[in-house]
Amino acid sequence: MVPVSTIITLAVAAVLGFAVPIALASYVVKKQNVAKKTVLIGTAVFVVFALGLESIAHSVILKGPHGASIMSTVWNYALYGGFMAALFEESGRFIAMKWLLRDQPSDLKSAVGYGIGHGGVEMLLLFGITMISNLAISFFINSGHAETLFGNVPAESQAQIQAQFDTLRSLNCGMVALGLWERFSALILQVCLSLLMWTAVRRGGRWMWLALLPFLFHFLVDALAVVLSRSTSMVMVEVIIFAMVLAIAAITWLLTRPQRAGGAGLPV
Repeated sequence: MVPVSTIITLAVAAVLGFAVPIALASYVVKKQNVAKKTVLIGTAVFVVFALGLESIAHSVILKGPHGASIMSTVWNYALYGGFMAALFEESGRFIAMKWLLRDQPSDLKSAVGYGIGHGGVEMLLLFGITMISNLAISFFINSGHAETLFGNVPAESQAQIQAQFDTLRSLNCGMVALGLWERFSALILQVCLSLLMWTAVRRGGRWMWLALLPFLFHFLVDALAVVLSRSTSMVMVEVIIFAMVLAIAAITWLLTRPQRAGGAGLPV
C-alpha cells in the first residue's frame, strides 16, 4: 500500500508542477508585457534540443563503441552528461536569442520570459506529469489491482514495473517535497542562464564572453549532481546544488547590472 499522506503529497506536487510554470508564464505575459512568442520559443527550445536532439545523441553515443566506457565510472558519466546537457540546451538558447527573438525588446523581461518558458516546460514535463503518473499508479496499487497488471505486460517488463511499485510503496512525503525543491532550483537556474545569454547576445562586443557562462554553469551543476548522487544523501545533493544556484543567481545579478542600468529592469 502507498500511504495516504504520500498520495496527498503527490497530488499537491502534481498541481504545483503544472500551476507554477503556467502561473509564471501568465504573469510575465499579462503583467510584464512579455510577448507570448518569447515564452513559447523558450518552451520549444527545451522540447526540441533537450528532449529531442539530445535524446537522439544519447541513443547513438551510449549504444556505440564508447558507450560502455562512458558508463563505466561515475566521473565519466558525470562529465559526459553535464557536457551534453550544456551543449544542447545552451546552443538552443543561443540560437533562439540570437536569431529567433531578434525582433523582441532588449530588456531583461524578455530573458526572464524565455527562461520561464524553458524551465517551466521542463518542470511541467519532467515533474508534473511524473507526479500524475505516480498518483495514478498509487491508486492502482491501493485498489488491489496491481497484480492484474502483470498478466498484461511482457515478462521482460515485469521486473521494471515491480521496481516502480516498490519505489512508490517506499516513497514518503519528504522525498516528494525534495523532488519539488529540485525543480524550483532548476527553474531558477534556467532563468539565470537565460539572463546571462540574453545580456551577451544583446550587448554584443566585449560582452559576448558572457555567452560562455551558461555553458559552464550548466555543465558544472549537472555534472556535480551526478557525482554527488553517488556519494551522499539526496537531501545533501539538493542543498549543495541549491547553494550553487544561489551563487549563480548572485553572479547573474552583478553581471546584468549594466543592462538594468540602461533602463531594462527585471520584473517586479
